[in-house]
Amino acid sequence: MFASLRPALLVFALLTVITGVVYPLAVTGVAQALFPQQANGSIVTVKGTAVGSALIGQQFTSPRYFWGRLSATGPYPYNAASSSGSNFGPLNTALTDAAKARIQALKAADPGNDAPVPIDLITASGSGLDPEISLASAYYQAPRVAKLRGLEVERVRALIDSHASRPWIRVFGEPRVNVLTLNLALDNF
Repeated sequence: MFASLRPALLVFALLTVITGVVYPLAVTGVAQALFPQQANGSIVTVKGTAVGSALIGQQFTSPRYFWGRLSATGPYPYNAASSSGSNFGPLNTALTDAAKARIQALKAADPGNDAPVPIDLITASGSGLDPEISLASAYYQAPRVAKLRGLEVERVRALIDSHASRPWIRVFGEPRVNVLTLNLALDNF
């Protein structure tokens, strides 16, 4: 019996070392060598201090800042340890109530803005952690941010345009802007 068990244990140990040690170290080494910023979480720093990640949204509640998408994570917004969408369907009252509350918050922060609210400002992303908003969402918020900061709307729009990410090879995706980096640039404006 031991004669038949020995090869199985040997293969198990060998595969454990290969797939549990050698392969992860090799992949980590290649990632660190070729993509160190991304491999380390795309951390955004200001004067040497980490302020967030370019890959994970953050909650901005002050009307002086651009607001990102809603977060469906729990127990608090943008909890990276609890990434998930809400899984609410379009007929679910919790989803419609959350959308109505967000529209009311946007209208209360900028009562003079009669433009239609872009959909990504009132819905959560599939992960609940989306760090980016569409250019339409940023432009929608530009008058509020400009007014509260004493800036011209055109200057704020130019700032949005300078931080916009274009679709990959101009085909895949939509133009968008990272809320954290835009707000950091706004603070340095």
